[in-house]
Amino acid sequence: MNTTLIQKYNIPGPRYTSYPTVPFWDESKFTKKKWLDTFKTSFEESNHAQGISLYIHLPFCESLCTFCACHKHITKRHSMEDNYIDTVLKEWKLYIDLMSSKPLIKEIHLGGGTPTFFSSENLSKLIKGILEPSELHAEYEFSFEGHPNNTTKEQLQTLYNLGFTRVSFGIQDYDETVQKAIHRIQSFEQVEKVTKWSRDIGYTSVSHDLIFGLPFQNIDTMTDSINKTKLLRPDRISFYSYAHVPWVKGVGQRGFDETNLPKGDEKRMLYETGKQLLTDLGYQEIGMDHFALKTDNLYKATLDKTLHRNFMGYTTNSTQLMIGLGMSAISDSWYGFAQNVKTVKEYETIVASGEIPVFRGHILTTEDLIIRQHILNIMCHLETSWANNDLKFSKINDVLKSLKEAQNDGLIIVDKTTLKVPEKAKPFIRNICMGFDLRLHESRPETQVFSMTI
Repeated sequence: MNTTLIQKYNIPGPRYTSYPTVPFWDESKFTKKKWLDTFKTSFEESNHAQGISLYIHLPFCESLCTFCACHKHITKRHSMEDNYIDTVLKEWKLYIDLMSSKPLIKEIHLGGGTPTFFSSENLSKLIKGILEPSELHAEYEFSFEGHPNNTTKEQLQTLYNLGFTRVSFGIQDYDETVQKAIHRIQSFEQVEKVTKWSRDIGYTSVSHDLIFGLPFQNIDTMTDSINKTKLLRPDRISFYSYAHVPWVKGVGQRGFDETNLPKGDEKRMLYETGKQLLTDLGYQEIGMDHFALKTDNLYKATLDKTLHRNFMGYTTNSTQLMIGLGMSAISDSWYGFAQNVKTVKEYETIVASGEIPVFRGHILTTEDLIIRQHILNIMCHLETSWANNDLKFSKINDVLKSLKEAQNDGLIIVDKTTLKVPEKAKPFIRNICMGFDLRLHESRPETQVFSMTI
């Protein structure tokens, strides 16, 4: 990897799970009514053909991991589960009442927080309550995130019986020093146990999340973590760059000294080392941050160009409408985004009053929709085109001008109506998308908003 290019392009930038990105939502023009209008439009357009996706945020964690930037509620009081599950089902009913027909569910993902904080009984109650007024798409896929330390065989069996076939375990790193720094201590033996349980029960895709750039990581610790991963051979691996954003309110990322973090070339070598080791093991790189075996659907989606990206990351399910349920969850109607309130108490209070708990969002303009598709094309397929009128926009020449230096550096290949990203330029994909990000160009933040791109 060219270290000069890394130094040049390693700047703060979005991860592009949406466009516009959340810091550049135009909240001044957003209303809940406008959001619900886009929701109804999208439901009518997509439900019977594509089906819809549900993201359900289960925010409780028993302890704080200091690398985590998710919205969570730290507690050991499992008595909070009951009211929260009831509230999520009430919120779902509020959306059901707005639908003109039964929802056709193609995808459910349980995220957190720690979904496996919840008992098997409450997880069963939640999913049965979601499915009762719904129909299932013929190609539905249900997945959840599990903490290796508290995922039980009973939970795995319960969710499998309800239709879940994918599970993702947050590993991060196996080194004890790193684990202590990020307050996420879990043994290889525990990860091995829950992975084996999942496969024995029948899960068809087991994923492990690893992170590079954590405090005290080095080439030796990264190599050791990948070698341990090799023994378990998960179907997918999410290999994320640690996003150090301690300025975000509520993020517990001040549990270690910043001098303990690998930076610049050192951090990039962690990625290059991990990538090479994973490639040697037969994993294929998917878009950004993801690897999969050739037998996994994520790899197959890359080949047939059905790979999609949304707030859940890369997915094989390209649904136009995604409803986010739970505290802080974000919904996406394609034409608009809406985020729920960010505390459990406020969330439960608003839903109890009979209101959908959205507190902010963004309604996409015609230009937003075009830019969104270009960025999605680049993130998923490493290319985009403005040959068709649907994807033409007035500022394309300004975009290409802003990317001229990237073109000179060999990061993109441009002809009259097409832009392609060569394989060697994958590490710079966020920088390339930034060239299309008109809202970022127009509203340069005075303070750092995003993590570093490389």
